[in-house]
Amino acid sequence: MYPDDLTYSSEHEWVRRPGEHDGSVRVGITHFAQDALGDIVYASLPAVGEIVTAGSPCGELESTKSVSDIYAPVSGEVVARNEALDATPELVNSDPYAGGWLFEVVPSDPAELDELMDATTYADSLES
Repeated sequence: MYPDDLTYSSEHEWVRRPGEHDGSVRVGITHFAQDALGDIVYASLPAVGEIVTAGSPCGELESTKSVSDIYAPVSGEVVARNEALDATPELVNSDPYAGGWLFEVVPSDPAELDELMDATTYADSLES
């Protein structure tokens, strides 16, 4: 349920290294987060070129249950966003680790990546 090749934030975002752009990482939300949110109906993502700060809100996901902030797992510049979510935001629910990715960021401090959790630690954090 939580792929071993990803790392995770305590705010339930995942990070895939590398992203599709030079020096970037890809960001999405975990199965746990999408399940808790319910059916996603709208995604407000950070713009390309926007500078995001680790642990700070940088977008929103609107579901049939609520509106929830998206938190940047690392600081840096956004270099891509998943434009497919404009027409099909439900990809966040149906394919959270592939087609439902949210954005890519080039980390300004690669050491922040080392602070993220591996899959086992993240899964354990959900049980405590």
